[in-house]
Amino acid sequence: MNKADRQAQYNRMVVRMMEHVENGTTDWADDTMIVSSQEYTDAEFWQTEMDAIYRKLPILIGMSHEVPNAGDFKSLDILGIPLLISRQADGSVRVFMNVCTHRSMILVKEETGNKRVFTCPYHAWSFSGDGSLRGVAEASKFGSDCKDRNLVQFPCHEEGGLIFAVLDAESTIDIREFLGGMMDDIVAKDFPSWSYIGNRVITGANWKVAYDGYLEGYHFKAAHPETIEPRTFSNIMEFEAHGPHLIVGYPQKTILELRDVPEEALHEHENNGYDFIRLFFPNTSVFVAPEITQVAQLIPGPLPGQNTTILHFLHPTAPSSDEEITAREQMADWLQDVVDKEDYQVGMQVQRGMSSGLQKDVIFGRNERGNQFVHRWIHHYMKNAPADQAPKL
Repeated sequence: MNKADRQAQYNRMVVRMMEHVENGTTDWADDTMIVSSQEYTDAEFWQTEMDAIYRKLPILIGMSHEVPNAGDFKSLDILGIPLLISRQADGSVRVFMNVCTHRSMILVKEETGNKRVFTCPYHAWSFSGDGSLRGVAEASKFGSDCKDRNLVQFPCHEEGGLIFAVLDAESTIDIREFLGGMMDDIVAKDFPSWSYIGNRVITGANWKVAYDGYLEGYHFKAAHPETIEPRTFSNIMEFEAHGPHLIVGYPQKTILELRDVPEEALHEHENNGYDFIRLFFPNTSVFVAPEITQVAQLIPGPLPGQNTTILHFLHPTAPSSDEEITAREQMADWLQDVVDKEDYQVGMQVQRGMSSGLQKDVIFGRNERGNQFVHRWIHHYMKNAPADQAPKL
C-alpha cells in the first residue's frame, strides 16, 4: 500500500468515526455470531490451532531493538520450541532452533547477549553465528562426517523494527506477502529509528481471550472507567482489513473538533481526536501514542487456558535526561497495569467462566465486528480452506 492509499484509508476511517459519534452508531456486522466455549478450553482444539495457525503462519518473535548489533542474540521459547534470534555481521537477522544438533542440548542458556560463536555446554560442539557447524570436539574420535549438522533455521522476515518467523523450517510461505498492507502501514512509522524503552512480561488466559480484548471498545466503560473511558468513546469502533490483519479505529471524545479539518488532512491527526490499534494476526497488537508506543507480542500456552504476553515499549526520540528516562519507565508501568490489571485480569475471569463447562458458548454482537472477523479467519485456517474462501470484513 503506497503512501497516498494509506492516507486515504485513514481519512475514510476518521470520517466514519465522526459519523458514528454524531449518529450513535458503530461499524456493525450483519448479525451476531456464536462461538463454542470449547474453542477457548479444549486441548485438542487448541493443539489444532497451534498446528494450523501458530506453526504455519508468520508470528512476531521479537523486536529489532533487542538485537541491535552484530553478534547480539535473544533466546526464547514459543510453543515449546527453543528459539535463538541472531544478528548477523551483514546486519540481517536469522532465527534458529536453540538446540545443538548433536544430542539436542539447549545451546544457549542466556536470554540475551553477544556471541560470534555458540558452544554447546554438553559436549562443546560449536556453531558460528550464521548457524553453521564450526567444530566437533575431538572430531578424530567421533567418527562420521558431521559437516551438514547445522542449526535448524526458520524462515524469518525483519522490517519496520519487527521480526517475524514461521515455526516450520520447511515452510515456503512468502512472509512479506502475508504481512501485506499492514506492514506498509508500520514501516511508515519508522520504528527502527525510535528509542526502545524495554519490555514487560505478563500472563493471561487463552490467546483468543487476550486477542478479543484488542478488537473492541465495548468494554471500555465497564472495564476501564478511570483509564481509557475518560478519553475514548466506549462501544464505537471502525475497522479496515489487510487480509486477516486489522486496523481498529477508536474515536476520542474530542474527535468532532476535527470537523473543520479538510478530509484529505485527517490522517495527520492520529492521537489527536482518534487512535488506531494495528493487529497482525495472530499474535501482535501495536498501539502508537505520543507518550509511549506499545507492541504486544502474544505467545499461547503452555496450556489452552494460558498465554504469555511480552509488552514492548518505544518512543520516537531518545531520552535527554534521567528525568525523561524515569517518566517513560513510569508510563510503561502504567500501560502495563492497564493491560494486566484491567484487561488480563478480566480475561482470567472469562476463562474461569468458560472452563466451568456449563456456559456452552459465547456470543459476539453486531458491534463486535472485529471479533467476528478474526474468529472466521481462525476457522478458515483450521479448515485449511482455499484462498478464494477467505473471510471478508
